[in-house]
Amino acid sequence: MAAGGPSRSERKAAERVRRLREEQQRERLRQVSRILRKAAAERSAEEGRLLAESEDLVTELQGRSRRREGLKRRQEEVCDDPEELRRKVRELAGAVRNAKYLVVYTGAGISTAASIPDYRGPNGVWTLLQKGRSVSAADLSEAEPTLTHMSIARLHEQKLVRHVVSQNCDGLHVRSGLPRTAISELHGNMYIEVCTACTPNREYVRVFDVTERTALHRHQTGRACHKCGAQLRDTIVHFGERGTLGQPLNWEAATQAASKADTILCLGSSLKVLKKYPRLWCMTKPPSRRPKLYIVNLQWTPKDDWAALKLHGKCDDVMQLLMDELGLEIPPYSRWQDPIFSLATPLRAGEEGSHTRKSLCRSREEPPSGDRGAPLSSAPVLGGWFGKGCTKRTKRKKIT
Repeated sequence: MAAGGPSRSERKAAERVRRLREEQQRERLRQVSRILRKAAAERSAEEGRLLAESEDLVTELQGRSRRREGLKRRQEEVCDDPEELRRKVRELAGAVRNAKYLVVYTGAGISTAASIPDYRGPNGVWTLLQKGRSVSAADLSEAEPTLTHMSIARLHEQKLVRHVVSQNCDGLHVRSGLPRTAISELHGNMYIEVCTACTPNREYVRVFDVTERTALHRHQTGRACHKCGAQLRDTIVHFGERGTLGQPLNWEAATQAASKADTILCLGSSLKVLKKYPRLWCMTKPPSRRPKLYIVNLQWTPKDDWAALKLHGKCDDVMQLLMDELGLEIPPYSRWQDPIFSLATPLRAGEEGSHTRKSLCRSREEPPSGDRGAPLSSAPVLGGWFGKGCTKRTKRKKIT
């Protein structure tokens, strides 16, 4: 060992210190590397999350756009060209002739020719309400059965139609001469009020709209039963309510007719409500044994894919062509022969002021045929069958 140099033990100690420092430095580098990798992984995860969220948002926006486009297409009215419509009507006429048990389902579209607005058409009640626009109802005492109503009555007279299931509350089927036993008015009749305290329920047919004071979950008309004195109620089934009255709803006859039907003709109904009644579609039967379905509507319906034939046309136009194909004359409507006057129960003394709705008048002069489609006088909706019950998702108010 040279004089003044580090000893061997000192060199070993210095080597150990150097190695320790290098190990500490490597450990610090590993820690920094782990921190950087963790930060990079977190950043990558955040970027991935943001990317996934943005993709989900794009997908949702695209879905909303498709749904809006689909809804728009479904609300659009489509008309078959005249030659195509005539061809389809010839096919429909063959189905009517060959049907063993034909049942007709009707909706608001058969009454638009009487200037009664429908619900889901471009200017329908639901459509206007969803757009935030106001709705006005016409003076329905001026409405009369349309060509379609009179055609159905004649087809029943000829035993080509066995039963009619209607969603309409306007009473025009009864006024067309269709027997009450041949019709189920699933959502009620604006001319009928009943006493539910009497057994069986006592029915009062009126010559005016009895729903002036009634609305969703509020059905008392303000008049009393002539027999027991209990409060009378209307027969209307509003959106969100369940119809329990025997008449004029006549559910028993509707379900019996549906079970016997080999052919169903849907006229002027969007079928968005009727589709919820499985008893009317024989869904418990195998598909091969279910009735053949024919639909007349300007718009898409949820049953289109089930239909043997879909006719895009106005109900009156289709029924005129159909009756011509069948060689049947359509009887004209006559107020003098309107059954409502023979069915009606007169008001008792003191009840004359119980309503302000215009009464039907049997002796009014027959209007010229060209005036049948004239607009009815309009008035704000105050309630009843065309009032508060029209609004979707209306919550029931507690009765105090």
